[in-house]
Amino acid sequence: MATAVGVKGEASAGGHPGPECCAGYRRAVELIGKRWTGAIVLVLMDGPLRPSEIRQRVPDLSDRLVSERLRELEAEGVVERAVLGDRPVRVEYALTAKGRALQGAVGALKAWAAEWC
Repeated sequence: MATAVGVKGEASAGGHPGPECCAGYRRAVELIGKRWTGAIVLVLMDGPLRPSEIRQRVPDLSDRLVSERLRELEAEGVVERAVLGDRPVRVEYALTAKGRALQGAVGALKAWAAEWC
């Protein structure tokens, strides 16, 4: 009888191949799975928003947390910050190409949540 082989060439328990949780996957899940981050990415899928607009669209999100999560997403290259030249100066955030690439994953998670949560 042949032994099933996993991603790295090792058989998993019971001889069944199993997916390996690589560092990149863990990092992605930890970033997007952080409290409120996925919700922020979801509302930005419709286009650029100011922090106050994000707070309106994500119930229970505090000023401090929206600022913190946007800084983290900006540091990861998922969102970009634009300072608008209006008086008073306004700031808005938009998804980068890297952030827009999450659309399929976010859409799939939203569909799963609609069915199972």
